[in-house]
Amino acid sequence: MRFTNSVLAVASAFFLVSSLPAQTPAPAEPKAAASEYDRTLLKPALLKEKAPETFQVKFETSKGDFVMDVTRAWAPNGADRIYNLVRHHFYDNMVIFRVVPNFVVQFGISSYPPVNAAWRGDTITDDPVKQSNKRGYVTFAMAGPNTRTTQIFISFKDNSFLDSKGFTPFATVNKEGMKVVEKLYDGYADGPTGEQGSIQAEGKAYLDKHYPKLDVIKHATIVGPAAAPAASNP
Repeated sequence: MRFTNSVLAVASAFFLVSSLPAQTPAPAEPKAAASEYDRTLLKPALLKEKAPETFQVKFETSKGDFVMDVTRAWAPNGADRIYNLVRHHFYDNMVIFRVVPNFVVQFGISSYPPVNAAWRGDTITDDPVKQSNKRGYVTFAMAGPNTRTTQIFISFKDNSFLDSKGFTPFATVNKEGMKVVEKLYDGYADGPTGEQGSIQAEGKAYLDKHYPKLDVIKHATIVGPAAAPAASNP
């Protein structure tokens, strides 16, 4: 997986690359996991169930709860991926490693290295961009065409410049939920973003040691159909 770095880059050419929510390579040999996780996550080929047309995902975090409304018609491949990941607790006990004020909140690296190894190459085909990356919209990160895996981001502001680059929103977080998202610890900003290889190799232990103030997703669960209208602008 690859993620680029700071939206505050100085050189304009560097800015165009480094500010995007993208993915960076992971080490080839991750260390063993320290805790329990759903062992089905080690077999991505089994997690291919079609998602409902709309559904909600509740994220319980160390700063409070927020709900994500997913609309499958916006991005079928993305919706199916998030549905299967959540059903098997992929996002439980996960550190929210990237919180960049006035840009994005990003997460999706498992706390368990064997899980990261299993999903590193399990990409999904791109979905056409049907919605804009506006405030509160949720999108999979990527490193180019057809490279989406497990990392997602929520836009803090209108990031519509990402639309033409193929970043496809699949869900929204409403106004109340965004109040919680805005409380997530942002003191490290893009600091951990360039260390994803180490995060994937060592899992949550690495972030706890080097970035101890980061917030955590305690649980992520599917709680019902999406709120209507799903297309409302947060």
